[in-house]
Amino acid sequence: MDALVAVFGEGKDLYPWQMGARALAVFFAALILIRISGRRSFGQRSPFDYVVAILLGATLSRAIVGASPAIPTLVASLVIVLIHRVLGWLCVRYPRLESFLVGGTRIVYRNGHFDQAQLSAGLTTPTDVFETVRQDLHAPDLHDVEAAILERNGQISIIVKKR
Repeated sequence: MDALVAVFGEGKDLYPWQMGARALAVFFAALILIRISGRRSFGQRSPFDYVVAILLGATLSRAIVGASPAIPTLVASLVIVLIHRVLGWLCVRYPRLESFLVGGTRIVYRNGHFDQAQLSAGLTTPTDVFETVRQDLHAPDLHDVEAAILERNGQISIIVKKR
């Protein structure tokens, strides 16, 4: 036990190498927690998934700097990850829950017209759509665009007209 205290320290008065040892341990613990959470946590980039990333970072950082005891911090992090996993599993089975937690897509442009209600609801502007068209299609206008869809993660997908 004395060896662990020497390496990881106790409380908030930590030497730089103790904080480094804690950072190393928390890094690998975070990798394990992310693996438990599943690929979705950092792959989908939806608000639902960002919550896990933010909470995990905030919680685990407390163990690194000694603001909270390591074991309770890791347990709290595990609970966050398990909640995310269970909610993800429930979203697969209950589309209405998924729609509530993750959100839905919005068609903000179709057939030559912007849908002002959908733009407003998604806090998006026509300028955002034009920017995406310039970046994705390398086109200056919406001439070849059939639709623009505001995705759940905030990105805009462009559907090109069929020729």
